[in-house]
Amino acid sequence: MTAPLHIAVLMGGWSAERAVSLKSGAGVAEALASLGHRVTRIDMDHDVAARLAEAAPDVVFNALHGSPGEDGTVQGMLDLMGLKYTHSGRVASVIAIDKQLTKLLLIPHGVPMPGGRIVKSAELFERDPLPRPYVVKPINEGSSVGVAIVTNEGNYGQPIGRDTRGPWAEFDELLAEPFIRGRELTTAVLGDQALGVTELRPKSGFYDYDAKYTDGLTDHLYPAPVPDAIAQACERIALQAHRLLGCKGCSRADFRWDDSQGEEGLFLLEVNTQPGMTPLSLVPEQARHRGIGYPELCQRIVDEALK
Repeated sequence: MTAPLHIAVLMGGWSAERAVSLKSGAGVAEALASLGHRVTRIDMDHDVAARLAEAAPDVVFNALHGSPGEDGTVQGMLDLMGLKYTHSGRVASVIAIDKQLTKLLLIPHGVPMPGGRIVKSAELFERDPLPRPYVVKPINEGSSVGVAIVTNEGNYGQPIGRDTRGPWAEFDELLAEPFIRGRELTTAVLGDQALGVTELRPKSGFYDYDAKYTDGLTDHLYPAPVPDAIAQACERIALQAHRLLGCKGCSRADFRWDDSQGEEGLFLLEVNTQPGMTPLSLVPEQARHRGIGYPELCQRIVDEALK
């Protein structure tokens, strides 16, 4: 056990993932306090810099999800203030939250990712950007916020239009990608170690925001019932992406696997630089399967920040 520290846990904020961040932050704060650390909880508002300066912590545990806590904005502020903080730094955060920038960095290094392109939302009302089925999603949101699968029957059984529900109503630009049939897999990386592979099986629909954060809506299968070659490929790709992006602390790589295509059907969808730390979150779950309890996981993430 390291010497007790003063740790500010930064949580909340105003992104679409505020509720998840508050749960992550509460869990982290309780765990760190149980280890003997002095913990200051900060629900981020626009006066966050002043509150951090007043607290003067040894390290900041960044439990924010989405913008501006995961997109490099808060990281830049903390850099200017000279404060050490958990998870990835400014540059890695800027790139990883932007799904198109992530593709531009990783695909040339041989990381398999879906194709696709950025489209104006208004274009969707006139023509399909890709053959159906395809996926449209915000360029820089996490937790499956705003993801829509467009099939031959339309989206949610309705045609795409200005007056129908979907991300086109909230975002001016979207990323359109081919829909990859098959299975949802995820791999966490802690430090420089992949923690295994979990398969996620939603009981209905797809693995959207509700399926992620509502108890009982998704089965988590660990270790994933996949061939060894697929599990090894997930771990290899997750580590490769973590390193290429320059991630620190922990990250989580999300995959789709078309099991009819073997290893050729495995695609990395995105890398989350600040994965959830709620009771239903995947990083704590995979760590637990590897013998790393929740308080120890939080301590390891802090230790990475202090290196």
